Amino acid sequence: QVHFRVNLVLMRPLLNDLAARAATYLEEAQTRRVSPSAEALTGLAELDTPFPDQPLTPQELVSLLDRTASPATMINTGGRFFGFVNGGTLPGALAASWLVNAWDQNAGMRICSAPGGLLEEVAIRWTADALGLPAGGGGIVTGATMANFSGILAARHALLARQGWNVEQDGLFGAPPIEVVVGEEVHASMLKALSLAGLGRGRLVRVPVDGQGRMVASSFPALKPHSLVCVQAGNVNTGAFDPAGEICAKAHQAGAWVHVDGAFGLWAAASPRYRHLTAGFELADSWATDGHKWPNAGYDCGIVLLRDPAQLHAAMSATASYLVSGASRDPMNYAPDMSRRARGVEFWATLRSLGRSGLAELIERTCGYASRFAAGLREAGFAVLNDVVINQVLVSFGSPERTLEVIRRIQEDGTCWAGSTVWQGQTAMRISVSSWVTTEEDVERSLEAIVRLARRS
Repeated sequence: QVHFRVNLVLMRPLLNDLAARAATYLEEAQTRRVSPSAEALTGLAELDTPFPDQPLTPQELVSLLDRTASPATMINTGGRFFGFVNGGTLPGALAASWLVNAWDQNAGMRICSAPGGLLEEVAIRWTADALGLPAGGGGIVTGATMANFSGILAARHALLARQGWNVEQDGLFGAPPIEVVVGEEVHASMLKALSLAGLGRGRLVRVPVDGQGRMVASSFPALKPHSLVCVQAGNVNTGAFDPAGEICAKAHQAGAWVHVDGAFGLWAAASPRYRHLTAGFELADSWATDGHKWPNAGYDCGIVLLRDPAQLHAAMSATASYLVSGASRDPMNYAPDMSRRARGVEFWATLRSLGRSGLAELIERTCGYASRFAAGLREAGFAVLNDVVINQVLVSFGSPERTLEVIRRIQEDGTCWAGSTVWQGQTAMRISVSSWVTTEEDVERSLEAIVRLARRS
């Protein structure tokens, strides 16, 4: 008997059981070691089997996953994960995610999901408002890589259209050139996006950067009307911001396009205390940022914003006889995906649950914790390599070998988790503070563990 057929009577106890398991996981995340134990990782082997002949009941499936996979997860949802710029998931965002999965809407077209289409549009407008950007429009995608990709495709369309070339119709074979200008500290996601857009990684004009990774505006090449300039709001290592105002002035004088990679740093604009760091970025033509970093929307959520959303629509729109479009905005025409889940609902729920004041408080609190990390590490005698302007801290424990050994000890210990990086030739541990769950106690507990393990001979 096939026992996975629809039985709605069983749905309520199944979802109640799932809710209880999820709540237990989140509660234990506050006390559990951050990285999974070797034993938990070994337990994953139970899931690596040949494709089974027989089905599992939903209850059996949830039990299996919770028993084997939950212990093997990295605790991103706790307060002591500092390895990447990973926010935790706000309660409102998590709840909305469950509801979105129950709805199971294809949010690509408004006719298939009126709530998905509307709330995505509202969330995009709110994002532009919170960040002080022109209220043009944009799309919601999976993350900053796709947001950068989408912004670059809009720029590619506009720059080639100015030269009389329809890239969507005729492709890149024989197309006029586009000159791409980036900083020496360009992020890997930007390089990937440029590669996907057919603009390459090896044909870039690289601008020198200063000691914090900011592009040196005085070292810019002579820009052209077909130049695409990519600037950073928040260097991935130091958190530093390119001098956007000066760069945008140079670019627009030449008729060039400016795209902002602002995966996490652009959200500093939502804080009265840190807004000054983003001055000038509002002058750009397109912006990419993440919802699953500082706003803590949960994975996966990225946002692309355009001064002129018609350029994004031209690059992304698709038509077919069976696709029914109305007068309202269809999300699929502003993002690479056509069929997609209603992730805009979760992002809307994130912003709605925070409000303007909550978003500012989250940013300012986590930046304050980063400053505390930096002060505590300096007091312990270790070298902080960057100016801690927002939520990023780089620390060296001595030689590259010793720094990597200390990082290994910290990760193995499990009190907190941070990763390694190489910053302008120096090996360092990178601490990123961006989760709403992180408390002062988490910071002090983590600092104690880091200093203790670093001092161990």
